Amino acid sequence: MLNTFYRSWWVVGSWGAVVVAMLVASVAMGANASTTVLLVALAVTPVIVVVSLGDAASPSPSVAQILHSEQTRHGRS
Repeated sequence: MLNTFYRSWWVVGSWGAVVVAMLVASVAMGANASTTVLLVALAVTPVIVVVSLGDAASPSPSVAQILHSEQTRHGRS
């Protein structure tokens, strides 16, 4: 469990570093403010989608649970 926790923080930290590097590069190149805002929107949108899908998802049954339900005909299991 601890390994998964640190791995997820690596991903989040790497993502944040890439976003910051893109923003710094765009400002250093003299990009318009609208371009910088577009880069921020493009960087943040996938995170918002993943978080919203992950929180809203209810645990769905597996294929085995669908095919072999607990209640069968005539009370057999």
